Amino acid sequence: MRLSKHLRKNIQGIFVKKQTVLVLAILGVAVISTAKSTKLAFTWKNPNYSGGSFRNILVLAMNGKASSRADFEDKMVAGITKPGIQAVPSYSLLPRPEATPIDMDELKGVVRGQRFDAVLVSRLVKYDKTVTYVPAEAYPLYPYYGTFYGYYGALSPVVYSPAYLQTETQVQIESNFYSTSKPDGELVWTGTTDSVNPKSVTKVISGVVGLVVDELQKEKLI
Repeated sequence: MRLSKHLRKNIQGIFVKKQTVLVLAILGVAVISTAKSTKLAFTWKNPNYSGGSFRNILVLAMNGKASSRADFEDKMVAGITKPGIQAVPSYSLLPRPEATPIDMDELKGVVRGQRFDAVLVSRLVKYDKTVTYVPAEAYPLYPYYGTFYGYYGALSPVVYSPAYLQTETQVQIESNFYSTSKPDGELVWTGTTDSVNPKSVTKVISGVVGLVVDELQKEKLI
């Protein structure tokens, strides 16, 4: 059976459209995969703070897991430390087991004893994992292609995109930078970071550390 010129043109148009959709989908995945998963959602510096930069900083992570606390503190210390500025991880001075808070009096004693002029404290604010059902999508059919079996065999694999479950993970971390010049400490800077679909805890930590250090440098606090 020979197809008319008009019919062949319609068939070609459908295949071109399908290929365009696939190319756009591939490009969309590429853009998503190369984009940074961690972004700075909020930042604020105390307008009443008139002091200069800090030289001796205690880094404290309030997460429950000891290993995650240590990883976070080590990376933040490495990001902050430079000639003239010292940063110290809290776990090296205040060891504590899993999910155990630091005694307040002990913390105050360490801050005074080590003469820290600032404390950078970070905590996990939110960890959400949502699963969304994405229904199958049907593409328009043109029932007059050549032969039935030829049409069905060629087009059925690409007509229906299967339904699937889409999982999205969101992690939010708050970081506060305090001056210790006042008895109870004074908030100098705060920032909140959002991580979407991070590949690992390590990726989240690296992203947060990079953003926080950049902001502290921008604000001339370190």
